[in-house]
Formats: sequence, structure tokens, C-alpha cells
Amino acid sequence: MTKVHKGHLRNLVGVGLSLLMSCSSGVTTENEVLITILKVVDGDTVDISIDGQTERVRLIGVNTPETKHPTKPIECFGPEASAYMTQLLPKGTILRIERDIEARDRYGRMLLYLYRDSDNLFINLDLVTRGYGTPMSIEPNTFHRTDFVRAAALAEVANVGLWKACR
Repeated sequence: MTKVHKGHLRNLVGVGLSLLMSCSSGVTTENEVLITILKVVDGDTVDISIDGQTERVRLIGVNTPETKHPTKPIECFGPEASAYMTQLLPKGTILRIERDIEARDRYGRMLLYLYRDSDNLFINLDLVTRGYGTPMSIEPNTFHRTDFVRAAALAEVANVGLWKACR
């Protein structure tokens, strides 16, 4: 389990401190919440189950090419990013979640960093590292911004993923 520094405790998600204290099935410790993947929507959006509720989640810090936008065409490497997310997070996958400052975006989606519980894989960062997405920083949710920028630079130099396919 990851140790939490007191200064970063506010970054842990629940849907608030009351959820952390009241969840029985989803909470493993006072500082950690586990959720279950219900479905991958696209490369940077998933549906989860948290304490019996279904929530749509937009991953913080990463933007993958569009595949389901109502007014935009399918973008280069979008289907590959969606397929990769589906491979990483099949239905039933257990994740640990972490939030940043803002809990939801303007569409009501939860904004989260996701970590696969079985091996602690940081999903948001993995997408950038492997070239399935690019960094996207929207203030004030920028806790891991430097990590995403560094990973994208390395992916571009290595010419992997969308850096290879979409030039």
C-alpha cells in the first residue's frame, strides 16, 4: 500500500471525507478507496462502481485521441488508445483512485488518477508513456503534470504510439 504524506491526504478521493468514513465495501484503509471498472468508454474515460454507485471518470493529466466525440471525427490512434485501455482495464478490474484539487469537470465526470490494484500501474501515466495519449493540464489539477510531460517527451523521442503513427 502507498503511504500518504499528510500534505497530500486531501488528494485522496472518496467523494468526500464522509464517503471515506462511511463506505464499508469500498474502503481498505482510512486513506485508500478501491473501485471496480464497469466499462471503458474510450482512451481517457471509464465507468466505475464506487460504493454501489456508477460514476463516469475522466482521467486527469492525459488526453487520448477522440473516438466518440459527437461533433469530431475519429482521430489518429484513437481506436488504438481505446483498445489499449480496454486491455488494461477489463470489466471487474480493481483500482485505487486518487484525486487532485477539483473533483469533477463541467460535465459532472469525476476527475481521477487511477492505479491498477493488482500491480500498482499508474494508468494515466502509462497511457502517456506508451504513446496512447498526450499530457493535458487543466488548472488546478496539475499534481502529476511534470511526470506526464517527461513521459511524453520520452515517448516522442522513442517514436512510439501516436508519435509514430500520426506524424
